[in-house]
Amino acid sequence: MSFDGAHILEEARAQIGVCAQKESLDALRIKYLGRKGVVQDLMGRIPTLSAEERRSFGAGVNELKKNLEALFTEKETGLAAAAAGAAKDFVDITLPGKTPLSGRLHLLSQVEGEICGAFSRLGFRVFKGPEAETEFHNFEALNIPLDHPSRDAFDTFYLRPFDVSRSGFSGREKKLLRSHTSPAQIRALKTCPPPMAVVVPGRVYRPDAVDASHSFMFHQVEGIAVDKGIRFSDLKGVLIAFAKEMFGAETRMRFRPSFFPFTEPSAEVDISCFACKGQGCSVCKKSGWLEILGCGMVHPHVFKSAGLDEKKWRGFAFGMGVERVAMLKYGVNDIRLFFENDIRFLEQF
Repeated sequence: MSFDGAHILEEARAQIGVCAQKESLDALRIKYLGRKGVVQDLMGRIPTLSAEERRSFGAGVNELKKNLEALFTEKETGLAAAAAGAAKDFVDITLPGKTPLSGRLHLLSQVEGEICGAFSRLGFRVFKGPEAETEFHNFEALNIPLDHPSRDAFDTFYLRPFDVSRSGFSGREKKLLRSHTSPAQIRALKTCPPPMAVVVPGRVYRPDAVDASHSFMFHQVEGIAVDKGIRFSDLKGVLIAFAKEMFGAETRMRFRPSFFPFTEPSAEVDISCFACKGQGCSVCKKSGWLEILGCGMVHPHVFKSAGLDEKKWRGFAFGMGVERVAMLKYGVNDIRLFFENDIRFLEQF
């Protein structure tokens, strides 16, 4: 007895070749290799054969089974690869899209821009100076004497000598990182003939221990206006207009006598708490007021240092910390949050 194994194999190859789904391939596997399949049927005939026929018949059936299993394995691998590729390339157009992350200005840059913008609309222009300053511009020109505590090495970042031919500074002058933006006001007085009004934003440096309210680097915006006949009432009018634009039309302001070497008279300025409208809360420590800036009339010594006639010109100056304004306006209770680069904090603004 014999069977046409080649015909069975070619028939199976043709049927397996047109299978596009695993289910139909499994059905063919059962047809050829299952318990009641073609191969098993051939195996069932072996006991009826003579001993001589069994050997050749059994070898043929085993060869057919081996070839069929190879065909099914090859096709199954191909179907699995095709399914994986289809899944990879599949795009469900009904799924919601992913919103791309967008950049924005840092909160301190936003607040600095708001401050400068408010004063620009009041007639001031922005002026910037170097962060590495001379001792003269940082102290002496601003009427800060040699024995003033702020000139101590523990309160100022002094720099080592560097190439004076490239710096533009005299080799006899000590260099330092400016401790306020006021030195740029001296430079503005020298380069911008009065009448003039400028605001000076920028970074300043002081060797303070870092905590929730102090940093060795922070930002200031200072301003100065010079003209003939300027009075303290002009200063008050400018600052009141600024406060109402920056903190709201209902903002009230009060001036408290103070002292700064470069202004006389000098004042500290408070605004009514915008959180409680002056009624008293945790933001203003139950006082109803928030300290916001310092100001005063420009000291005659400052005009002399800039080469201006102190009898002819009068002016006012003011200054504020950008971090303090940002902390008050946006309810931030730790200055370190501005510099830690934590996206969870920064993306709120």
